[in-house]
Order: sequence, then C-alpha cells, then structure tokens
Amino acid sequence: MGPAAYVANGSRSGNAVALTFHGSGDIALTQQLLSSAHQLSAPITVFGVGTWMEANPTVADQILAGGHTLGNHTYTHPDLGNLDAAAVAVEIQKCAAVLDDLEGNNGRWFRPSGIAVPTALILGQAGLAGYPVSVGYDVDPLDYEDPGPSAIVARVTQALRPGSIVSLHTGHAGTVEAFPALVEMIRTRNLAPVLIGELINV
Repeated sequence: MGPAAYVANGSRSGNAVALTFHGSGDIALTQQLLSSAHQLSAPITVFGVGTWMEANPTVADQILAGGHTLGNHTYTHPDLGNLDAAAVAVEIQKCAAVLDDLEGNNGRWFRPSGIAVPTALILGQAGLAGYPVSVGYDVDPLDYEDPGPSAIVARVTQALRPGSIVSLHTGHAGTVEAFPALVEMIRTRNLAPVLIGELINV
C-alpha cells in the first residue's frame, strides 16, 4: 500500500460533520460521553491511544457496542514529528495490534499524535501499516486546555462548516459537559453528526 492520504474535512456540499475524539484519560469521563452519545443518537469516532486501550479493554467494547468507530492514535502518544521512520512505524503498528486484539482489525482509521498535519514520513509509515487515510481536522476548539464547556461550544460553532471534522478529547470534563450542546447546535444548523467513514467515504 502507498502512503496514507491526509484528509482534514469531508464534502462541503452535504450536511454531514464528524465529531472525533482523541481517546485517553479518565475512563469514567469516556463512559459519561458514551452515555450522552447513546441518549442523543449521536455517533462519534474515537482515535484511541494504544496503552489506554490496553489498560481499559472494556472501554473499546463499549465504544464499538455503541455503534461508534474506534481508530488508531499511536501506542504511547508521542510527537510523531520528532521520531524517525522506525520509531513511527512501531507506534502505529503496536496500536494497530491492540486494535486487532480488541476488534479484529486495525481500526482502519489513523490519526497521528503530537502533530496536526502529518509529514510525508508519517503518511508513508501509516500506509505501510495498512491505513489508507490519516484523519486530520478543520475545527479545533483547544478543549484539552480546559477552557470550559461554553468556550468549547462557542469555538466549534464559529468554525463549523458542512464537512467539518471536529477535534475533541475524551478525558476532559468540560468537553464531555459540552457534548450535548454541541450536538444540539449541529442539528439546529441542519447539519448531522456522522461517523468518519460516512463523511470521508473511502
């Protein structure tokens, strides 16, 4: 397989958007997020860190059982931009192996850690590991800085467009608290949250 293709958004002509999460941190917060997603019938895509999924295998089951997508966010979450090809390969492949144990495949979707736009080296190693796409994002509310739920909603509202991929994080209470308001805002704007595979269609 050739290099992965970097994709930061889907089609601007439809009404779909994808709520994507970097999966790590407090499992209780992730379970609260999944409960909200279930109540709202709002699908999400979680890019799990390999060590986090290994330590909490039940959370992967819960994500998948909820009809959500689980993808690869490297094994230990380093800054991939600072690693050589061999080290990048290990990070992607070890997380792929965790996903294979948990769901019977490599998760199909990959997002690099520590870098927003992947380098050619990262795209090459992702392709070698079996990932056709490196999933980026065009909406980043910086929720990992814990600005509070209202700020997260305001930032996403300002930047969101049809086809947007929103970057969020499971292990932050403000993000989980903001989630229902985010979904409401999306639907009020006649947009629809969908899984990443429905948005990108590759």
